[in-house]
Amino acid sequence: MTRKAAIIGGGVIGGGWAARFLLNGWDVAVFDPDPEARRKIEAVLDNARRALPALYDKALPAEGTLSYHDDLAAAVTGADWVQESVPERLALKHRVHGEISRAADALAVIGSSTSGFKPSELTAEGAKVIVAHPFNPVYLLPLVELVGEPTLCDRAAALLREVGMYPLTLRKEIDAHIADRLLEAVWRESLWLVKDGVATTEEIDEAIRMGFGLRWAQMGLFETYRIAGGEAGMAHFMAQFGPALDWPWSKLTDVPEFTPELVKLIAGQSDAQSGHLSIRELERLRDDNLVGMLRALRKSGSGAGGTINAHEAGLPDPAPVDLPVTVDRVIPQSWTDYNGHMNEAHYVEVSCQATDRFMEMIGADAAYVAAGGSYFTVENHVRYLAEMTAGARVKVTTQVLDGRGKKMHLFHRLLMEDGTLSATVETLLLHVDMTTRRSAPPSAQVAARLEGFAAAHAALPVPDGVGRPVGQRR
Repeated sequence: MTRKAAIIGGGVIGGGWAARFLLNGWDVAVFDPDPEARRKIEAVLDNARRALPALYDKALPAEGTLSYHDDLAAAVTGADWVQESVPERLALKHRVHGEISRAADALAVIGSSTSGFKPSELTAEGAKVIVAHPFNPVYLLPLVELVGEPTLCDRAAALLREVGMYPLTLRKEIDAHIADRLLEAVWRESLWLVKDGVATTEEIDEAIRMGFGLRWAQMGLFETYRIAGGEAGMAHFMAQFGPALDWPWSKLTDVPEFTPELVKLIAGQSDAQSGHLSIRELERLRDDNLVGMLRALRKSGSGAGGTINAHEAGLPDPAPVDLPVTVDRVIPQSWTDYNGHMNEAHYVEVSCQATDRFMEMIGADAAYVAAGGSYFTVENHVRYLAEMTAGARVKVTTQVLDGRGKKMHLFHRLLMEDGTLSATVETLLLHVDMTTRRSAPPSAQVAARLEGFAAAHAALPVPDGVGRPVGQRR
């Protein structure tokens, strides 16, 4: 059964929530009296459709249905999750939460995107709401801070994991939760550095992104400092650098006054730094960089990469067809080259993913490899037939040409969404004993499954291009 999310408030955060749910197969109903809400949400969705699927090597579920409503009650009726993302005014939130509580189903989770208010403040007038504070862009960054009644937070966490997010439940409520308190500390210090003429906005940003920002993405603060302590670890680090906390470095307990002069100074420096790019261009630059870094983190399972891996493992496989679909994914921006289309090396990478998936289908999966058996590639032949660009969806079908003895001879077709054949990859593999690193027969079970595919595919026409030498005319 398709789940439903209701989004109350369709700004940047509300639009991000809508995209996160919609692209994970949920139906999404939006309520926002702003006449520009539909246009703003569609702009966020354009970015999300380009970025989120590029994190995964398996296809996300088919998009849910998106609807817009002029009536709040109509939007929230039947929703499993209601997310409020209205401006940070407590009286407004109380009014909206009251309307939601009267119209929502009894079992619906009602979350607030508030970055500062505590649950005790949000529920003061009887609403059953919890803090569900995300981070922009919501459709890419997995963290959601949950604060509130434990049973509701547990239900919320289970639903959030379904859409690939990382719920972090706070042990106790506190103003601004966890992450924004850390960001506030850096923000305050940065304002002083600009006001006192120590650094410009650009220089501060360079200090973050060229240094500790890169470390934090994969290890956070405490693990980074543990390494800084050397072999003696955290205790040594604290003994060595702890006394510095008493030195008058920081102005965290004070805030510079937001005078017109300071606002003009910071805004002017920000314009000089990034004003040559539109907000949409900056968002796409941010998203492309995040996708690249998150995909790198997937390889080690560190940080948010582990969350993406866990989510992908639970995504359904494509429905079986005569020729099995062994890849169904979106092309990430990082796979394109200076010509604007997918680099030839990634055509091979997609075919390798198809081979790996087919190996899993015949039982030569990770457990089989760990037990000492695998298939090694002997030869590939690629035909590049059509360009593929970032954001395009590619499906790969796999045909078995031969599956006798130690041999596995496959033919992969790389197909675009409209059915255009973009490439073919013919690949020959031999089964190997991982102990001796020499060719050897596969297990009886794997051999039987492979031979079964080979027999089923024997009646299919021989694919165009099989055995084709390099340079032969098409």
